[in-house]
Amino acid sequence: MNCITQNEIIDSILDSYKDDLGVYFEQYRNHVYRVYNFAMTSVALDRDIKIVSIAAAYYDLGIWTNNTFDYLNPSIALAKKYCGINSIDNDAVSEIEAIIDDHHKLTTTKKSKLAEIFRQADLADLTFGLMGNQIDKKQIRQMREAFPNKGFNNTLCRLFITNLFKNPLRPLPMYQL
Repeated sequence: MNCITQNEIIDSILDSYKDDLGVYFEQYRNHVYRVYNFAMTSVALDRDIKIVSIAAAYYDLGIWTNNTFDYLNPSIALAKKYCGINSIDNDAVSEIEAIIDDHHKLTTTKKSKLAEIFRQADLADLTFGLMGNQIDKKQIRQMREAFPNKGFNNTLCRLFITNLFKNPLRPLPMYQL
């Protein structure tokens, strides 16, 4: 598997949110690139690559821009704003929204093929390859070497615990069946 270490769309988007991400910039960037690379094993069309690139940059970003663990809608809003500014067509915007909205769905998403590919890629990264059955363990090791975790999962655990105390009835608001 070729390791994609640069993507103009992802890099420009993430660079524009460097202040919002603060000390978490490198953690988030590495997570984005790991998931992006996993997804790219099943994506070939230029149009789909662009859609996955935009979604990858934005899908968890609302955590930091809106300081919330209930971040799907803020992340979608940021992606839609970007798409509007960059004249992305409505069909692509719908795909990006589906990817972001369903990336933590606990069951297979039927919204789009790209959303399911991305869901599997994110699941593989978050679980260190224990889940996300479409991703080869060798690829996971390769991506972890190229893009070290740098405490990203620890950050998510800390955010979960904080949210658990703030919202005990909705500790994981981004998950859905």
